[in-house]
Parts: sequence; C-alpha cells; structure tokens
Amino acid sequence: MPTENELFSAVDALLEQVPADDLPPSAERKRLREAAGLSQGQVAAALGTRRETVGSWEAGLREPRPPQRAAYARLLEGLAARFPAAPADIPELPQAQVPSTSAPVGVGVPPLTVSPAASAPAAAPRPAAGAGSTSVSHRPAASRGVVGLVSVPAGVVGSRFAHGPLGVLDGDGQLYCAGGLVLDCPAGTVPELVEWTLAEAGLGAVRLHRSGRDCDPLVVLTAAAALRLGLPEHLEDRRSMRLPDGHPVVRQIGRAKWLLTKRGFGPWARVYRPAQGDRRRCVQLAVLPWGALDSRSWGDAGRLPAAELARVLSVYAARVLTPRGSTAVAGLELMTSLRPPTRAVRDDATGTWVSGPVPGSLAAAVDPAPPEAPDEHPVVAGLFPRGHRRTPDQVLDEEAFDWIRPTELLTDAECARPFAVGIDVNTAFLAAANRLVVGLGAPEHVTAPRFDKSVPGAWLVDLSGITLDPRLPSPFTPHGERPTGPAWYATPTVAYAAELIDTYRLPVQLRPLEAYLRPESGPYLDPWYKHLADAYKQTMADLGVTAGLAPQQFLTAMAGHKDSDPGMAAVLSAIKSTVKGGIGKLRERPQGTSYRPGERWPALERATWRPDIRAAVISAARVNMHRKLLRTATVTGGVLPAVQEAGVWAVRFGDRALMPFALLSDCAVYPSAGPSPLDVLPYDGAGKPAPGTFRLGVSPGMVKHEGTRELYWAVDLLEQQYNPARHIKGDGHDAAGEGE
Repeated sequence: MPTENELFSAVDALLEQVPADDLPPSAERKRLREAAGLSQGQVAAALGTRRETVGSWEAGLREPRPPQRAAYARLLEGLAARFPAAPADIPELPQAQVPSTSAPVGVGVPPLTVSPAASAPAAAPRPAAGAGSTSVSHRPAASRGVVGLVSVPAGVVGSRFAHGPLGVLDGDGQLYCAGGLVLDCPAGTVPELVEWTLAEAGLGAVRLHRSGRDCDPLVVLTAAAALRLGLPEHLEDRRSMRLPDGHPVVRQIGRAKWLLTKRGFGPWARVYRPAQGDRRRCVQLAVLPWGALDSRSWGDAGRLPAAELARVLSVYAARVLTPRGSTAVAGLELMTSLRPPTRAVRDDATGTWVSGPVPGSLAAAVDPAPPEAPDEHPVVAGLFPRGHRRTPDQVLDEEAFDWIRPTELLTDAECARPFAVGIDVNTAFLAAANRLVVGLGAPEHVTAPRFDKSVPGAWLVDLSGITLDPRLPSPFTPHGERPTGPAWYATPTVAYAAELIDTYRLPVQLRPLEAYLRPESGPYLDPWYKHLADAYKQTMADLGVTAGLAPQQFLTAMAGHKDSDPGMAAVLSAIKSTVKGGIGKLRERPQGTSYRPGERWPALERATWRPDIRAAVISAARVNMHRKLLRTATVTGGVLPAVQEAGVWAVRFGDRALMPFALLSDCAVYPSAGPSPLDVLPYDGAGKPAPGTFRLGVSPGMVKHEGTRELYWAVDLLEQQYNPARHIKGDGHDAAGEGE
C-alpha cells in the first residue's frame, strides 16, 4: 500500500499536469515574495529556473510555463495565505532588521518578523495543534545580535512546525526556540520530553525535496537540563560514548515503549517509535555536556547561553539542515535530503503508484572498483594479502596538496623578499563540486579505453612524461612529486593532463591501460553546492563581508569579521565543516574495536558511500588550485618553450614568475615584498586580477588572506621539512584541520 509520502508525491505530480491560470498580477507576485523575505534567486532555485526568469514574471514581461507554472502558483497561493495584502487605508509600518535567517523555499525556519516597537510585547504565536496548556512567551534574548522582540507566526512552516526546527532546553524547563520564542516544558523525564515534543512543542522542519522526508524535531539539552532529566554530567564509557543499557534513563525509555537506534543513548540520541505510514515519531536529542557540538566545527557555541545557542542553531537549520549529529553527518544527510533516492511513480501496468528512482540521485549502494576502495574493504582483502601496501598502479590516491619546495630551489630574488604571505581558497571542495559530473551507478571495467573527459571514473595511465618547472608541484600527486609510472587517477586529473598537453603542445599521448568507468552519470552534487554556497555567502554577509567589495575593502572586512558576531562566526565554522565533513563521509572508514579487516561495515550499505565521488571532488579541487598557480606563474614570468630533459617533456617559466613555496590543501604561501595579498597577487592599477589567477572575494573558489609571517620563519620550517602553510595563520591554527 502506498505511503503518505508517496501519495503526496503522486498528487504533486498530478498538479504539475494541471494548468494554473489563476496567477496573481505581476506586482502582487513581487509583493508576496518580498513579504516572505525571499530573494528572486531563492525562488528560482526552488523552481529550477533562473533568477532573471523570476524577475521577468514579476515585471509582467513573461508568464511562467509548465512545469514551473503549477509550482509557482502553489508557492504564491501559500504566500498569499500567510501574507495577505494590508488594507489600503492602513500604512505599512517599517520593520527593524534582524540577522538574516532566510532560507530557500522548503526550509523549516521562516524569515523572522520583528515587532516595529521594540518596547511593545510581541504577539504570542498560536500553539501547535494539540498544544493544550503549553505556555508560550516571547522574551528579548539576553545576547547581542537579536534586535527587539521577535515573533514567529504560527503556520508559516505548517501547523506541525509552527515553532521552528529545534529548541534548547535549560534547567528551569524553558525551551528556547527560533526568534526568541520560549516554551515552558513540563517534562521531568526523557520519555515525557519526547512525548511533549511530538504532541505540543510544534518543532520540526519541512522537507527540502518533495520526495524527501521532514526533519525530526531537535531538542538540545544544556548541562542543567541533562541533570534535570536524570542524565550524568559526563559519559563514563569514553570508547563507545553511550550510556550503558542498564542506566535508569535507558530503562525509562524502554518501559515507555520508546526505542533507541543501534548507537544507543550518546551525545546525539534518537528516540523513536516505528513510523505509522509515512508519519515519523522520532525526536533527536543533543546533549551539550557530552560534546554534542564539537568545538572543531562549532567553536565555542556549546558554551553560549541557551537563547543565543537557539539563534545559532536555528540559523544553521534554516540555511543548511537541522543538525542531526556531527557536521559531517549533516553534510552527507543534506545530499540525500536534496536528492532523495526514490519517488512515487505510476505503474503503467497496474495503474497504481509505486516507489521509483529519482533521476540524478544515488538510488542504491554499489561496491567500488578495486583501486577506489580503502584497504579495509572486502574487495581489496580478496586481492592482496593482509598488510600489503598498495602501489600507485593498484590504488587511486586522489588527495589534497601537501607540498613544500626544496630550499635549494628558492631563488635569490625570492629570498630577498621579507614576507611570506598565505592565501586560502574559500570552501575549495565546495567550489570543486560545482557542475562536477560524477558516476551514479556501478563501475564497468574497460581495457585499453580511449580517454573521454566526459565520463567519470578511474583511469590507469602513465603521466610521468609530463613535468613542469621544478619550482611548482606536479598536479598529478598530492605530494607534488612527478609520477614514476602508470598510476590510477580520477577523470578530472587525467582531463587536466590532456589540457596541459594541448596548451603547451607537448608531444605526449594519453594511453590509458585500463579503466573503471561509470557511463550513468550526472551533476549529483549541484543542489548541494548551491544550497551550501548560499548558506556560506549569507552568513559571510551577516558578518559584514559581502560580494562586490573592492580588494582592499574585502581584506579590511575579513580582518575582524569573526569578532563582529561570535554566534554567526560559529555558524560559518559549522558550514565550512559541513562541506569538508560531507565529502569525507563519502568514504567513511570502519569504526569500533570489534571490526576486523576484510569485513563489511554498516556505512557500505548506504547509497552515499561513494569513495569515487570523494576522489573526483578532491581531484577537481587540486586541479583548480594548480591551474591558478600555473596561470599566475605565466602572467608574472612568462612561459618558455617546452624542452625535453632525460626523455621527459618539461614546461619552464621565466625567472620573475611568481611561484609558491608551500601548499596545503587549499592554502598557498608565496614570498612577498609586502605583508598583504595585494603585494603578491597580480592585480592591475584598477584593482582587477589577471584573468585566470587568484581573485580576492567572498564566493566559493575565490581567495582570502590566510596569514603573513617573516620569510625567515618560513624558510626555517622548510629546512626542518615542515609545511609553513599549516602554521602561517598563527595562534596554533591548522589550516588543513579547520577545513578552510
């Protein structure tokens, strides 16, 4: 029998086929969008069209056509119900500005509406259905960044989720929600808290894709709230990070007929009962004193007051996803939420609705090709003896740069410069995912294939015949050394080799020996990129760094952006960790002391366990970095004719070419005459970068200032075989570890 979700999807499919001729006038379309706090770009992203197209609809220049027309009509109808036109005789009052928590259509936190008079009490929202005697109040949050008194109108995200996606519970039974909303929670035990949350709290978030599922409500427990519910201050079992099965709270949950997942009751616990149809009955709990918010991802967010923490987490939930574990888990879950594996489709033979794949999604788990698999995977254990160290022609080794230039290759002119300046690519992995075509199905083995850059996969090919100026790293290896023979590479790496051969007219031919290819392919990560890129840029704008700033204005804004709002700085850190962690989760390794090499582990059963996609993203990021290094060297020093040295074709650059002496992931360190990136990057007098080189700016793929130190400091590290790029930020920060 079809589930409720499949029936909803079927109805949505029928609605797309029915013409909607009752669209409001063009001016009203614009009013409704602006009343909801949505941008044209957000509407365009939700409808799968361009921002300019939405603008033409609002200007009356064009009318929407199917399939967007029905969806656009549905959006406008919903907005009209929530934002009715004000009577003509009542002037519209101006609204104060609050930190943006705008999200694409479908995200479960509405734009926050601020009372025009900060001293007047805000209207309390209507309790969710079944709220009974739950007390609702609006209090000014005792933290900087919340302006005035905030009201979240009931019904903006549906009656079930009237109070936002989550709440932070303190020891007095006060649940702090989005927009300064405070609910009185009477629960004294975990089962009571779960039942009250599902019945009365009105928490949750709507699905990001119509074939996906709604986000479960999240309740974050402060240390005082955890003690109030009978939870210990610390977890004694630091290995499994969970309460023992005999703990009183675990027994309470069992006696109340609630269940825990296999992970048990740990820092992130799911308490649930089996779903009834498509209606889930599940609450996510995050226990702050147990380290639910990792400081490597969230900074000091775990120590914020409850009201401020609710603001921070609600913004993250609105722009990314309701937290449901580490930021790495959120990054992976976001991929599935934006591209769910299945949808409702009509069976032509029976006329009924059945489950079918969503085009462009990962529909089922597939085993990797042998070179793509990590050492622990059964496919590797069956080919090599235990303890065997695979060689480059046996394993795909696509990792980020970690390279330093030998000190003997530093020129006199470089050593005369007093500074070492580091530049860092904004969310490099995210930028690499943009428009990246990856495999959607299982690999197919091919012998002696002809290289095709449009086909994702792994290629065994000899790239040792291509070398560059010794002052630059090889783009084909993470360590920057030239390959010595055939090795496995992802498609972006081999495509870049073909690009170099063509650009510099090298008499080298690409002849792959074999390959594992995925003909079924597509830009699976595109929605993920767009969603997180918007989240990143919105949060940077909240911190005072916007697009369109002149280079020096950008550097000035970046110098203190994290100090302007520590809460939004925590959101920014979490977004960056979501990107890096989500890509890393595509090749999750086995965990736990009971695992034995060669056995399967749970992550392998996920459709999103895809080491080949991870390899493609990292390959594309490394290639993007090298392409800009090469272009920078070309415009500053010129390129010399390729020469053959010891049977290898080499590309050389002029003596004045600007070359890095250290690379770490997305950070490059250059010798410089001055302390600013503007002293080293090739910008012209008008403040414009040379085409194809590094460009200062806020968008993913652009660069920012990572740090400046004295050149002698960097040279001293080079002589000790340490990478200056790892430490140039100062204050003990690790650029690679932060995922900058």
